[in-house]
Amino acid sequence: MGCGTGSGGGCDTCEVSEKRGSLNSTVFDWLYQIEDPKGENKNLVEVQFKQDRKDFYVNTKNINLNSGDWVAVQGDKSGHDIGRVTMKGELVALQIQRKNRDVQKEPIKQLYRIASKKDLDTWKDVVANEDQVLVKARRIVEEYNLEMKLSSVEFQADNTKATFYYTAEKRVDFRELIRQYSRNFGVRIEMRQIGVRQEAAKLGGLGSCGRELCCSTWMTEFPSVSTGAARYQQLSINPQKISGQCGRLKCCLNFELDGYTEALKEFPNTKTPLKLQSGTAKFVKLDVFKGRLFYFNLDSSEDLIELSIKDANKIIELNKSGDCPDHKEYTFEAIQKETSFEDAAGRDSINRFDEKPKTSRRSQRRKKFKKKIKNRQKKSNNENKE
Repeated sequence: MGCGTGSGGGCDTCEVSEKRGSLNSTVFDWLYQIEDPKGENKNLVEVQFKQDRKDFYVNTKNINLNSGDWVAVQGDKSGHDIGRVTMKGELVALQIQRKNRDVQKEPIKQLYRIASKKDLDTWKDVVANEDQVLVKARRIVEEYNLEMKLSSVEFQADNTKATFYYTAEKRVDFRELIRQYSRNFGVRIEMRQIGVRQEAAKLGGLGSCGRELCCSTWMTEFPSVSTGAARYQQLSINPQKISGQCGRLKCCLNFELDGYTEALKEFPNTKTPLKLQSGTAKFVKLDVFKGRLFYFNLDSSEDLIELSIKDANKIIELNKSGDCPDHKEYTFEAIQKETSFEDAAGRDSINRFDEKPKTSRRSQRRKKFKKKIKNRQKKSNNENKE
């Protein structure tokens, strides 16, 4: 739903919000039909602002709110801000608990009212100037030769404060930069450093899967990802393939990791060689989904030997007792070197690019014509010499 009016989006406010990216991180309140039996958390509200920024508020005035309503809330230190209601009630209390929010040190702010037309008009004008301000701010950074990268800027809805998000590898002294920003833009300035993953979440984009980035749509936290996740899933350790737009390992490597680790518990140790009557076979690769292991026999002419998990574990147990079984007693299957290539229709060849392209009739006529001219020139030259 684009707005609280039930129109499904399309209003000016929703278009401005989509431009800012504040509708990216969509959520679903799965407790919206369940009432709090004690009634302690019924006034808690979660409000979403630009892109992935959210905060919690208290509806002390008991305003009738629906998910998707645009509301004016207490700003940082002073003023007010405009955001969209995403959740309310008991689920908000669970979110506060999950994020370990200490309400004593960081009290929950107040929700003022449902945003009026004047509030929304002022907010639209502020949002319209954010791109121009960001361009000017980046030029000022270049003038001061600071080793930092400005990613985004967010103005408070009442145009009294601007928050600049930046990334930097080292500590940056931007005290003079803040003074210059205050003189140029006439608002209170806050510089907030973020990581490269948070930067990708704010900028958004499309991943290698063809869909919007998970970090800019539904992810709210960024767990650490290690190369072990790629190894467990038998992926090539190629930085270009397993890295996202942020330059770090893709978050989606963790999505199916638990399934792979659970399935790999049944597989034997891949470092253990198999001792057969025909020689020693070493592990090459495995197929997690089919439950197959592939070994290479060093003393045999066969290329690869395919084994099931059950047979591989049985051979290892026999090796521990000093027995070298005959591979014919088990479900071994040799994979031949020579393989043929066919497309889905079964009529294409992989060598089709090696064939010389057929010349057209027009080009053939041109070659014949040029050959005739050369022969005439040679004939005339020979006659002149005589």
